[in-house]
Amino acid sequence: MRHKIRHNNRVLSRPRPARIKHNLRLFTILMITALMGWLAGSFAENLRTPAAIFASGDGYVESMAFRLPFGNGKTAQTSDIKVVPLGLTIGVRINTDGVMVLGTGSFLGEDGQTHSPGDGLLKSGDLIIKANEQPIDTKEGLSILIAKSEGDVVLLLRRDGNEFEVTLTPAMAAKDGVRRIGTWVRDSTKGIGTLTYYIPETGAFGALGHGIMDVDTKKLITVRNGAIMPSTVSSIVKGQRGKPGELEGSVDNNQTLGSVQLNSPSGIYGKLDPAFMATLPVQPVPIATRSQIREGSATILTSVVGNEVREFEISIESVNRTTNDDTKGMIIRITDPELLSATNGIVQGMSGSPILQDGRIIGAITHVFVQDPTKGYGIFIETMIGQSASIVENPFV
Repeated sequence: MRHKIRHNNRVLSRPRPARIKHNLRLFTILMITALMGWLAGSFAENLRTPAAIFASGDGYVESMAFRLPFGNGKTAQTSDIKVVPLGLTIGVRINTDGVMVLGTGSFLGEDGQTHSPGDGLLKSGDLIIKANEQPIDTKEGLSILIAKSEGDVVLLLRRDGNEFEVTLTPAMAAKDGVRRIGTWVRDSTKGIGTLTYYIPETGAFGALGHGIMDVDTKKLITVRNGAIMPSTVSSIVKGQRGKPGELEGSVDNNQTLGSVQLNSPSGIYGKLDPAFMATLPVQPVPIATRSQIREGSATILTSVVGNEVREFEISIESVNRTTNDDTKGMIIRITDPELLSATNGIVQGMSGSPILQDGRIIGAITHVFVQDPTKGYGIFIETMIGQSASIVENPFV
């Protein structure tokens, strides 16, 4: 089925205005970031999105900054790593590790009283891992267990890395006679993004350049399992000053290209299906450390034009090698006349497009400046490679 593709992007204030104007622009950045991504009822990917995700109200939003797992003292080792840059548009589906709480509310019970069993006990972003000692993987499974319960329900929660139990007393809802706890939950999310690279020896891949955040809770989604799927771009809404552009297209939910094993602030990571990997380019290129990146000409790979991966010219305008947020390590500008004609610059959906310079892969696009769609941010590739290392030993499933 067809879905509208949107992508999260970020805004940057380039001038140095008065403090109040600066604060207003920062507010605009946060608002744009939160709105970009996978919106309910449609696919959306964030340009740094973290990525956004949804199904029935799920979505991606931008994630917190990610720190490189290996320090500057080891960067020389990373220069020996080679990967194959891709730039393919993909669909992403993720099932959460447990059921995520979005919020609590009240309902009218059969006794004529208003009930809100979850108030004060459940918080937005909580993960429900078990109910009455039964593992919970889906919202349907949780609903059935609560409906069939005859007394209190004991939930095992995970909150901010800690696990603990809470006891709730369900009530019979007047409208349907079903026992409920008055809580909105989510168990999956889906959207679209760009496949950045893969490692031929292991099949490990990295994509998006930002993590997938829940659109409601603004928290990074913990992955139980997930998949990437083929995606086709059908049209492009060009970016305008103050209004980011976007890709429109469809995702083939019936075909799996690989498994998603990790969702981090710097992107999503997993293993490619061997059959899909056999159709990809096999010529690897070395990665560049941040110290090897220079200002000046570079290129990106993206499939937003004509549904084929093509190389387009850009310019690296600045490199911030000491940034605390590696997803904002570079400021780039689109300079290729053909890409500018098609998109007006960076549009929502290009997040994860690999950046190449001097025969090396140096990073991936993560954000667009809302007030100037020709410009945006890029993440350092060494940040993404550091995450790939954590799933190298895991088999494709």
